Amino acid sequence: MRVATDIGGTFTDLVYVDQNGQMKVAKSHTTPPNFEKGVIDVLEKSGIDKEAIATFIHGTTVIINALTERKGAKTGLITTKGFRDILEIARGNRPDLFNIRYKKPEPFIERYLRKEVDERVNYKGEIVTPLYTEQIREMVGFFKREKVEAIAVVYLHSYANPQHEKLTVQLIKDLWPDVAVSASHEVIQERREYERTNTTALNAYVQPTATSYINKLYNELTEHHTNSQNFIMQSNGGTTTFEEAKKVPINMVESGPVAGIYGAAVLGKLIGEENIIGFDIGGTTAKCSLVEGGEVKVSTEYYIERNDRNAGYPIKTPVVDIVEIGNGGGSIAWLDEADALKVGPKSAGAVPGPVSYGQGGTHPTTTDANVLTGRLSAKNFDYDVDVSMVRKVIQEKIGNPLHMSAEEAALGIIRIANSNMLNALKLISVRKGHHPEEFTLVAFGGGGSMHAPALAKELGVKKVVIPIASPVFSAWGMLMSDLRHDYIKTYIKRLENLDLSAIMTQWHEIEKEAYEQFKNEGISKADVIFNRFVDMRYLGQEHTVKVPVLNGDWTKEQLQEIIESFHQLHEHHYTFRLDGTEMEFVNIHVTAFGKVVKPNIQKIKRNTTLEDAKLETRDVYFENPKGWIQTVVYQRELLPINQIIHGPVIVEEKAAVTVIYEGQTLKVDDYGNLIIETRER
Repeated sequence: MRVATDIGGTFTDLVYVDQNGQMKVAKSHTTPPNFEKGVIDVLEKSGIDKEAIATFIHGTTVIINALTERKGAKTGLITTKGFRDILEIARGNRPDLFNIRYKKPEPFIERYLRKEVDERVNYKGEIVTPLYTEQIREMVGFFKREKVEAIAVVYLHSYANPQHEKLTVQLIKDLWPDVAVSASHEVIQERREYERTNTTALNAYVQPTATSYINKLYNELTEHHTNSQNFIMQSNGGTTTFEEAKKVPINMVESGPVAGIYGAAVLGKLIGEENIIGFDIGGTTAKCSLVEGGEVKVSTEYYIERNDRNAGYPIKTPVVDIVEIGNGGGSIAWLDEADALKVGPKSAGAVPGPVSYGQGGTHPTTTDANVLTGRLSAKNFDYDVDVSMVRKVIQEKIGNPLHMSAEEAALGIIRIANSNMLNALKLISVRKGHHPEEFTLVAFGGGGSMHAPALAKELGVKKVVIPIASPVFSAWGMLMSDLRHDYIKTYIKRLENLDLSAIMTQWHEIEKEAYEQFKNEGISKADVIFNRFVDMRYLGQEHTVKVPVLNGDWTKEQLQEIIESFHQLHEHHYTFRLDGTEMEFVNIHVTAFGKVVKPNIQKIKRNTTLEDAKLETRDVYFENPKGWIQTVVYQRELLPINQIIHGPVIVEEKAAVTVIYEGQTLKVDDYGNLIIETRER
């Protein structure tokens, strides 16, 4: 059987498909800091035979947590003479332009741990100054005395010729076998010195943490008699083996969230919806991404901790283009100094959790507001919910200062949370020139189904899909994913006199490297598929447009087709094209997929009626029309197929609730997905 687990800030999710093609789910609480324990807990809770697991796929937040909480390793940097301060100099992209107190982000590696070595390679890859190896020996001795745990090696233009980096890594390993070493050519083979240095530094910073975690998880799985092939989800929407993940752990920075987006794209193709907004609300964060024409958007322009006040830290590895905000079920509601109501980004997490958990939580959260307004039923919690305590906390912390009732305060919390999520949805749709009404909103995660119908009305989205297994949909997405590796290499060539045979040689060398890597992961050559891209620009421009190109050898006619594709894409992104202007390639990019067997999604058979599915009628507090409304509550698993239900109505399932508003209709499709549509006003 195939099993996927996904660690979130509050819950650890599990989805598995057994020998008969039946899919089942489980959910347990996340167990920081020993996250691997939560994985074993959810395996135990599911009741599956661990010895029957053939494939185990895992998504984790360990890497992003180590970065945001600054809990990585003490790291040293060895770089080319004159480039010690590149992490401090960074870029001139100061976001808060008129703030005289603005401070640049502090580097993850302190200055005294950044060392320079005499060596130089030019942009063509030619050695200008040989590597002074004696300096490396001195630096290793210094790092030992300083108790450094990881070393990053980044030399100028090593993407063109990594010889000096390779020699440095070998010297370090000979002198100090136990230290973790990251060389930039193993992490990223693109130009841009600051981004390359920062990415390699962060990879080194999290490498000991990642190695320790993956080893602990592997040992736990082995002790519990699993004999599975083990894979980890990467930020590019594909998986890789445990061993490969330990080499470049920065590729797991968004390991968990991207699986749900990839799953949304797979589901969209199944139901005939190729333009998708994937929307994931968990206990701690809300995440969204755009899927256009069935293709998940992957970018190397990823930053952590970037906002309107902070330039953030670039990570130039392929990451699904995703927007993430600190708003989830556990997000704490609070009042600022002007008594304005705020929700998030701080979360109550799994411990102590929301007030409704009864585990010592004292701050009102989005979950508590949904309990008080009747959207969530106290009967569906793992804990005994004291609704009177929830009411008291919301009244005292929010209601009294704002001179409103507890119900009004709770509704205010939900509306502010929705407003925050709406802004995130606009960032990946309206702000990028897309019309939301042309997309379908696929909502998942524990809170996705609860908030998505209200957000769809605000955004103008006509259709919302709540997929089967929506509370654990990111884990479901992992079951549908293939192994994936991205190979991006700087290759600056003007198109005017492009040598087609030379660029073909570059493609074939990259693909040969990919075949070798997949062979080590147990994937045969016949199961490897390549997609090629080139990053192109008009001569004189700084940034590029990614253009899909043909596999195989090119002809001059095909090169002209690539040029026309670039013109069209440039016009699409930037509203203009410059016919007759000279162009150049900047990077060549191969996406390699190792195809694996995936479960078939079966249509469901169900002979039930609405009366069978009806659980109860209860009062729910709505904002429009405002007040308590008697609302029918249905059990999702018993809803009849393709029968239209008019809102307001509530649908309950294990670990999730869907709230359908007045003016919306609901039906269950042939695959068990909930389809919610908003009627024209």
